Amino acid sequence: MNHLVIAPLLLPLLVGTLLLVSRRTLSLAARRSLSLAAIFGQILFAIELGFLVGDGTILTYHLGHWPAPWGIVLVADRLAVWMLLVTSLLAGCALLHAMHGTDQCSRHFHPLFQLQLFGLNGAFLTGDLFNLFVFFEILLLASYGLLVHGGGAARVRAGLQFVVINLVGSTLFLFAAGAFYGLVGTLNLADLALKVARLPPEALGPAQVAALLLLMVFALKAALVPLHLWLPSAYAATSAPVAALFAIMTKVGAYALLRVETLMFGKQAGILAGLYTTWLLPLGLLTLVLGALGALAATELRLQVAYLVVVSVGLLISAFGLGTADGIAAGLYYLVHTTFATAAFFLVADLILRTRGWAADRLVPGPALPNAGLLGGLFFVTALLVAGLPPLSGFVGKVLILRAALEQPVWPWILGVVLIGGLLGLIALARSGSLLFFNVRGGGASAHLEAGATLPTLGLLSLCLALLIGSGPVFDLARATADQLLDPSDYIHAVLRPIGTGFEP
Repeated sequence: MNHLVIAPLLLPLLVGTLLLVSRRTLSLAARRSLSLAAIFGQILFAIELGFLVGDGTILTYHLGHWPAPWGIVLVADRLAVWMLLVTSLLAGCALLHAMHGTDQCSRHFHPLFQLQLFGLNGAFLTGDLFNLFVFFEILLLASYGLLVHGGGAARVRAGLQFVVINLVGSTLFLFAAGAFYGLVGTLNLADLALKVARLPPEALGPAQVAALLLLMVFALKAALVPLHLWLPSAYAATSAPVAALFAIMTKVGAYALLRVETLMFGKQAGILAGLYTTWLLPLGLLTLVLGALGALAATELRLQVAYLVVVSVGLLISAFGLGTADGIAAGLYYLVHTTFATAAFFLVADLILRTRGWAADRLVPGPALPNAGLLGGLFFVTALLVAGLPPLSGFVGKVLILRAALEQPVWPWILGVVLIGGLLGLIALARSGSLLFFNVRGGGASAHLEAGATLPTLGLLSLCLALLIGSGPVFDLARATADQLLDPSDYIHAVLRPIGTGFEP
């Protein structure tokens, strides 16, 4: 066992616990330094794990040295480490933005932030369906605290909706997990992959019901239509750094869909093979269109960005729904791009809100911005990224997805929906930009931005630029990750092989 596998869980858990118990004694500067150091450590762990799994090696960590499927197992493969690195880089930029005032509202911000990372990292590393549920619950608790951080009626109302809807999802998750355990006697994902493929004919019906319940749960987490309505109000109401961090939250649902589809319902699953693929593509395309319409109708910039998150989820799930190596690889590339781009857009919206006086981020004519040149430039670049226009990484991601879609018989429909959704998004962003920066009326703009306020946004945009420059190597890695997912035999062997305790899986 490689103990580095559990390090991305232990670090945020221990630091979050330390920040919690010492919240009344540590100064704000100390809390910030400790939290930033923890995220920097997580970035280093993710990079080191990336080197270890880059050649296709799959690392496992059996807690208590109990072998799978009886014990809890953590698994680090290319996909898990991919998500760990994206999460840690995003968290660093979000936390830097929070240090410009958001984290001063409560002593609990930094503990909750670290516990949120603990839940995210655990969801990506767990090799067990029940523990995926556990980490989802940790995410729910921490994200609720972060969502309502700073108070206000709008945040409390959005937080209440968020909790109620996700508790329903948690209940369905327990039903699905219980059904699978009753059918095959295990919740270890690798063991499920073997036993689901060997189900007798009379058990296929209940297995399909349990699988569709799981699909509903993951679709809720990913904000797929029709389970997406909670996202715009929640993301628009919360603070900017929290919304930026939440850009990875929908990707947890997408990750779970991809993991379960390729592992449990892959080509080795017999009759159940491709069970999710038939649903993901149409749901993804419908989500893309409705999200674009929501962005077009939005009356506030933060609400518009939240709907653009829904659009990105639709395109991402459509790529995964293609079910091919090229489609999954294109989706993984686009996942990185859209996470950083939409997070940057939330931060830009916050900068505009701070400097626009009485108009805030409402899409109405307002006072002239004192930092109009800087903010206009940031808005323009971020809008290009999110809209997927050339020559930036969003364009590369869309082209990769459309190229992969050409292998499908329904490719004209896919091409049409993606282009129409992109056009609607572009119209919405053009309208917003003209209202915010060119249609100026009245006075009352607030003071200039403080020094360094734009650095976190520039950091996220720099990551998008790095993604563009390294498109070739990044896509090659994404393609290798997709190939590994579509052939889960190495994953199953790595998890279920004996570990020298006398137990044989």
